[in-house]
Amino acid sequence: MAVITRVIPPEEDGATVRHILRAKLSFSSHAVSRLAHGGDAIRVNGRPVHTPHILRAGDVLAVESGDLRLPKTAVTPGNWPLPVAWEDEHLLVVDKPAGMTAHASNFLPDTPTVAGALAWGRGTNFIFHPVNRLDKGTTGLMVVAKSGYVHDLLRRRLHGPAFRREYRAICLGCPAPEKGTVNAPIGRDETSAVARCVRPGGAPAVSHYEVLSKGEGLSLLALRPETGRTHQLRVHMAHLGCPLAGDWLYGEENPNLISRPALHSYALTLLHPITGERLELTAALPEDMLWLLKKRFPENLTPETEN
Repeated sequence: MAVITRVIPPEEDGATVRHILRAKLSFSSHAVSRLAHGGDAIRVNGRPVHTPHILRAGDVLAVESGDLRLPKTAVTPGNWPLPVAWEDEHLLVVDKPAGMTAHASNFLPDTPTVAGALAWGRGTNFIFHPVNRLDKGTTGLMVVAKSGYVHDLLRRRLHGPAFRREYRAICLGCPAPEKGTVNAPIGRDETSAVARCVRPGGAPAVSHYEVLSKGEGLSLLALRPETGRTHQLRVHMAHLGCPLAGDWLYGEENPNLISRPALHSYALTLLHPITGERLELTAALPEDMLWLLKKRFPENLTPETEN
């Protein structure tokens, strides 16, 4: 189990363990309560202590950051390919393929899941904490925290400068202008059980877009969401009159182009919540999007497009 350590500086002399956990290490009150009942989950200079313990300058506080309880719902393991782009003891980044959901669903009981693929190699006690969820049809980089503590830290940063995401998408037509920002609120579409739409009173939603290349009735886009509304990029592109290729919900279904919405989580810039390391990761475009690009506008492809 991963351990968070902190050497107490002079200015924190006399503080309680509880204060340091909340104010300096950003543990939630719920997490502190669980740690308080976690046996030897909290140690000072190697000895188990309780949260009221008073710390002195130079003390080494060590706290187990892993989950202290087993998953509430059993995960069914599945031998499904799920490449890992980056990993350490606190988090991992996977390159999710199309057709895979994050968790099992009563509506799609036989669908491969990220949770099941991870449980196959790591055991059913591995607790799955997805940070940036991807739709079933969306491919690419997806961050998974290995504890509720790290998940909470990342969730707070998800739409700020310490956690930046960039997507690649192929849309029908070409938006005008070819670079811009969509600032349009998104809410539920009252005519559908799953769809969202741009509507007054919806939740604030901001997406930046840029056309990278154009072909025969299609455009390759870079998309950068500032917010994280359900189906945000798909809804915003449809709002511009350029729905994503293959998007049966917000555009038109055309298996001759692509059998899913042409959306890929391409790049991720992340400040590691524990080590402070700056992670800059990219995931190559999947085969179905590459095939579509080469078919429709091979002459306009750039080296970046094919990576």
